[in-house]
Parts: sequence; structure tokens; C-alpha cells
Amino acid sequence: RKDMWNTVNKLKKQGVTIILTTHYIEEAEAIADRIGVINGGEILLVEDKDALMARMGKKKIRIDLVEAANNLPKKLKSYDLDLAEDGMALTYTYDTKSERTGITGLLNDLQAAGMQMRDVQTQQSSLEDIFVGLVKESST
Repeated sequence: RKDMWNTVNKLKKQGVTIILTTHYIEEAEAIADRIGVINGGEILLVEDKDALMARMGKKKIRIDLVEAANNLPKKLKSYDLDLAEDGMALTYTYDTKSERTGITGLLNDLQAAGMQMRDVQTQQSSLEDIFVGLVKESST
């Protein structure tokens, strides 16, 4: 399998057009320039991978807390937050293209609510996240 991917990468570097079908989305994300998504025999889209990731991708910010929260303070209910089962982390998903992400307000409101942060991490949507969203949307 590794040899096959080495060969595909060599061909790509030579400018050869490669049409690849795979169920391994992480492989497509790693090598593809353009992505096509098919569901139930219907082509949902064909698009430049980077443009697709920018257009449909979301970003998540995970805030690890110093102390567990049993529930969200009233001031934080307006944010689309997920509280971890153990209460030690909050996850906020936001649109990177939005003029206002709400992050500054969220951080200010966390501080005002007396919630102390241990760590903050961000994560970009993967191609798999986007694929799952597209397939769910087309199936409804």
C-alpha cells in the first residue's frame, strides 16, 4: 500500500492527472487537488480541495477548564457550546468566514463567569467532517 502511494505521489509531481476512488477520506485529503463527492450514484460536488475546505470548513476551539463545570452559566447559554461529560472542557464551533466569530465575547464572558482556562486549542474541520455533512444533507 505504501509503495502504491509513493508511485501516486511521484506521478502527481510529474503533473500526471490521477483519478482516484477511495473510501479512505484521509488519503484523499492528503493527496488530492480536487475532490468529488458521490452519494447514492449522484455527484454532489466536484471542487478544488482547498476551496472546498475554506468554503465548508468550520473551526473548533476547545477550552480546557481548571475546575469542572456541572452546567453552563446563564451568560454562556447564547453560545453554541458543548460541555464535556466530565465538565472539564468546552467546545465552541464557529465559521471562519464570519466577520465576527464570537471568540472574543466568549472569552470575556468565561472570565466574567469566573471560569478559569487551563488550555485553549483550535482544530480545523477535516475533509471527513465535510463529507459526512454533505452526505447527511443529501440524504434528507
